[in-house]
Amino acid sequence: MHSVIRRLVPLLAAPVLAAAAPAASAAVSTKPQCDPIDPVRCLLPWPNDFYTRADRHTPTGRRLALRTSETPQNVDGVHVAAGPYNASDGFSPGQTIVVQIPGFDTPGALRRTGAVPQTDLGRSFSRRAPVVVLDAKTLRRHLIWVELDSLAKSPADAAVLVHPGVDWTEGHRYIVAFRNLRNARGARIPAGPGFERYRDRRKGDAAFERRRPHMEALFRVLRRAGIARHSLNLTWDFTVASSRSLTGRMLSIRNRAFAALGDRNLKDQQVAGRSPTYVIDKVTTFSRLEEPHVARRVFGRVIVPCYLDRRGCPTGAKFALDRRGRPKRMRGNVYRARFECDVPRSATSAHPARPSLYGHGLFGTADEVESTNVEEMADEHDMIICGADWIGMADEDVIPTAVNLLKDLSKFPTLPDRLQQGFLDFMYIGRALIHPRGLGRAAAFETGGRSLIDRRHLYYYGNSQGGIAGGALTAVEPDLTRAALYVGAMNYSVLLTRSVDWKDYSAIMYPAYPDPLDREILLSMIGILWDRGEPDGYAQHMTTHPLPDTPAHRVLQLLSFGDHQVANVQTEVEARTIGSRLRAPAVDPRRHSDRTPYYGIPRIGRLPYHGPAALEVWDIGPLRPPGTCPTDDSGLCGTLTPPTANLPPKRGVDPHDLVINSEARVRTTISRWLEPHGRLVNECGRKPCRAAGWRGP
Repeated sequence: MHSVIRRLVPLLAAPVLAAAAPAASAAVSTKPQCDPIDPVRCLLPWPNDFYTRADRHTPTGRRLALRTSETPQNVDGVHVAAGPYNASDGFSPGQTIVVQIPGFDTPGALRRTGAVPQTDLGRSFSRRAPVVVLDAKTLRRHLIWVELDSLAKSPADAAVLVHPGVDWTEGHRYIVAFRNLRNARGARIPAGPGFERYRDRRKGDAAFERRRPHMEALFRVLRRAGIARHSLNLTWDFTVASSRSLTGRMLSIRNRAFAALGDRNLKDQQVAGRSPTYVIDKVTTFSRLEEPHVARRVFGRVIVPCYLDRRGCPTGAKFALDRRGRPKRMRGNVYRARFECDVPRSATSAHPARPSLYGHGLFGTADEVESTNVEEMADEHDMIICGADWIGMADEDVIPTAVNLLKDLSKFPTLPDRLQQGFLDFMYIGRALIHPRGLGRAAAFETGGRSLIDRRHLYYYGNSQGGIAGGALTAVEPDLTRAALYVGAMNYSVLLTRSVDWKDYSAIMYPAYPDPLDREILLSMIGILWDRGEPDGYAQHMTTHPLPDTPAHRVLQLLSFGDHQVANVQTEVEARTIGSRLRAPAVDPRRHSDRTPYYGIPRIGRLPYHGPAALEVWDIGPLRPPGTCPTDDSGLCGTLTPPTANLPPKRGVDPHDLVINSEARVRTTISRWLEPHGRLVNECGRKPCRAAGWRGP
C-alpha cells in the first residue's frame, strides 16, 4: 500500500505546488434548474429530490435527473457527467447531507445552536434538536451527527455535513429540517430568501410556484412530527435508492456467471454444475528454514466471465449496459483472475485445511498472503488462505486509472464497475476451491494422492481494504456464510478524508477541484456509484435479510481503536447497519471520546457468542512515552483517541496492522469464528481487549 503511495509522490509534487490554492466560492446560483431554497450552489442542498423525476418503472417511483451542466467542474472546465448517476432510483444509503448556510458556518455556530456532535449521537432524538432527519412515512427520527468541513479555508467555503449514524433505509424517503439556527454570537440566523418565500407563503414567479405544493406537503408532515413551520431555516426531502438499484448489476453478473457453470440455485449452498476452469502457474515448496509456516505456495489463475467493455477486463474498463440496465458481456470475453494460496505445514491428508479467501489492503495485490500474520494464522489454525487481486482497487489500478479519475471524476464509474467484476473473480476462485472437481484435485493441493483442502465449507477473511470490500463480497457470496472483517468499515465517501492514506490521493484531486464546497458535494456524490462496489450498498443484506438467491451470512468485525487508516466511526456505522453486537467492555474508561461509547450497538451478554454479527475492539493504549511496547519511527508508544472531525489521526503509532501483528489472540478469534459452528470466544477475560504491550491504566 505505502509503496504505491511513494510511487505517486514524485509524479505529483510539481503540479500540486502549482495548483494547490483553493478558488473563491462560486457566485450565488440563479439558474432555473437549481433549487431556489439554497442559492449558494447548484445541487445544494444535497441530496435532494428536486434533482429527481418520477419514474413508475423503478421500485422507489423516482429516478435521479441531474444535468451535467449543474455538476461541479474541474480546472479544465469539465463537468462531472450526470448520466451514470441518473441510472439510480435514489440516493446512497450512506449519503452525506451537504448544505451551506451563511452564519451556520463556524464551530462556534454549531455549538451555540446545539447541533448533534459525533460525540453524542443520542441527541439526535432530543425534542429540541436543531437538525433533524426523519422518515417521511413513519415520522421516526434518524440517528445522525452534524459537523463542519474542517478542511475549508474560510466560513464561506465551509459545508455543513450531516452523516447517518446507521445507514438510511433503502427505498425510504427522508425529510431534512434545520431549525432555530444561531450564529457564533448566539443571534438567530434568518432563513434564506428562497426558502423564506415558501415558509412565509410569499408568492414567486411561475417556476417558483410549481414547487409550492410539494413544499406545503413537507410543512404538513413536519407539523405532525412536532416541528413548527416558523422555526425552520431550511427543509427538503430525498429518496434512498432501492436494493434493486444498488445490487442489481452485481447479482446479474453473478447469476449469469454461475448459470454458465450449470448452477442456477445459489441459495441452497449446494455446489452444482462444473468447476470454474483454472490453471496452476507455479508451485514453490519451502524448507522449514525458508518458511516456518508455509509448506508450499501455489500460484494460478481462474478463468472468469468478463462483463466489462474491453477484452480481458483491463484497468480502466467499465460496464456497458443493455436496455434493462444489466452489464453486457462481449462474446468469449474472460478475465484470468490471479490467485496465490499458502498451504500451511499443519495441513495433512488426514486433517485437510479449511479454505479461506483473503482480501488485501489498499491498492495491494494477492501476494499479501505472504504477510507474516497471514502465514501464522494459516499454520496455527490449519487454514489454506488464498489471496486474489481486488481489481478496481488493486495495485494495477493506481496508475493511470485512479490518478486520471481523481483529476476528472466523470471517469469514476470505472472504479466501482471493475470492483464488481472483482467480486465475481473472488466467487469463482472460491467455487474452484470447494468444487469436487476443482483445485482440490490439483497435485499442488494434494499429498499422496489425497486432497489437502477440506471442501465442506468456504470462508472469507479480509484486512483493511479487504475488510471493507469484503463486506460487499460477503453479502453476495453464495458459497460461504461466515466472514471476518479486520479493520474494515464502509462508505468511502466519509472514510477518505479521515484516513492518513488520503493525503497523497487528495494531492491529485484537490488541485483539479480547488473549491472546498465543490469537493464535499463530489465526495458525497460519488458514493451513489461507489455503493455498487463497496458494503454501503449491500450492508442491509450482509447478515439478515439476504439478497435474492443468496444465503444469510454471519460477520465478525474487528476494530483497531484509533486506527489511522480506516476511521473507527464508520466501522461503528457499519456495525449498527448490519446488526452487530459489541463485545464488552470494549475500551478502558475515558478512552473513547463519546458521551455514550458505541451508542446504539447492543452489548453481548455472554461469551461465546453465536449470533449473526459481532464487533470486537482492540486497543494498543493511549499515547505515552516509549517503553515496553512496539513503536514506529516517531519513537512514541500508543495512539490518541481519534479526532471527532473529518480529519485523520496525526500522532501516535498506527494500530491498523499492529494489533494483528502483535496479538496471536486476534488470529485465534478470527479462526474460531471461521468454523462451521463458529462463535466469538472470550480471549480477553473480563477486561477490554488490549494489544502491543498495553496492559491498561
